[in-house]
Amino acid sequence: MRQINTTVYQFCYNHKTDKSISLPMSEYSKSFFSLNSWKQRLVFWLGAIIIGLLISTMTLLSEWASEFYRSASLVHAWFNFVVAPFGLALTAWITFRFFPGSQGSGIPQVKTALELQHTAAERLKLVSLRIAIGKTFLPIMGLLSGASVGFGGPATHIGASLMGSLGRAFKFPAHYMARGLLLAGSAAGFAAMFSAPLGGIMFAIEEMGRTLEERISTLVLTAIIFSGVTAYSILNHTIYFTDNQLSLPWGEGWLAIPLCGIIGGFLGGIFSKIIISGQYFIKKRGFPIVRVAFVCGCVIALLGFVSHGESFGTGYQLAKIYCWKKRQ
Repeated sequence: MRQINTTVYQFCYNHKTDKSISLPMSEYSKSFFSLNSWKQRLVFWLGAIIIGLLISTMTLLSEWASEFYRSASLVHAWFNFVVAPFGLALTAWITFRFFPGSQGSGIPQVKTALELQHTAAERLKLVSLRIAIGKTFLPIMGLLSGASVGFGGPATHIGASLMGSLGRAFKFPAHYMARGLLLAGSAAGFAAMFSAPLGGIMFAIEEMGRTLEERISTLVLTAIIFSGVTAYSILNHTIYFTDNQLSLPWGEGWLAIPLCGIIGGFLGGIFSKIIISGQYFIKKRGFPIVRVAFVCGCVIALLGFVSHGESFGTGYQLAKIYCWKKRQ
């Protein structure tokens, strides 16, 4: 583990030549009592806590939004066929009109900002405070329109955007913006989303860092831990599956685990392929995005009607209900 004053320039990595960017250690070594060094630490830590608070709020709102839409659609048959198409069309219009760059998962945008050489203006198109604001409430609007919206990607995008904005506000050097702040923010968002600091660390190393050999600064590690602990203290648990009484006794039931992993991975890969191909098809044909959202809303309403509301939302609530019924 490197000393806490080890700077984030160590993240800089040239993927084209596969060589680390060489920067003189003496230029960045900071005394433990240096005011500038403590400013850097406080920005990382404060940003991590803010990310934890924001993602926790989003998580709780997502639970409420999913349950509200599902309950309303089951009580009022018309609700589903009106709110889903018009709600998604409105969400799409707001996204592209006021928050361009906030569309999509969020993870590809952050990875692009991390891996490629960008000017400050180009990076603002990928991670910015405006994008963080849009990414915070637009997924909630999607859930209130019946869409199945996951928060892993948005949480990552929000974290990187907020941390990058703090770096610009406090005039951090360019090499901090290039990798350190964005990497710390994205991993902090992931850790807060799942209340899992260790998961955020692994996410930073394997997903955003691209390689296990990527060197991780203590500043980034502490930011991830602060964010995850903040979220855990608010949610008090991993809110998705709270039943600790369920168990799987040793026996034939364990044979289902690798089978479920293989099938789940296969279906997840197909799902991702469909999403990517669909985006490419829509862009190539030049379909108006608001009309596409309206049609998708109609499909969502129809599927929800046929499935009696079980296709709405993130799916976490129904999984918890199923676990509870199995225990009974």
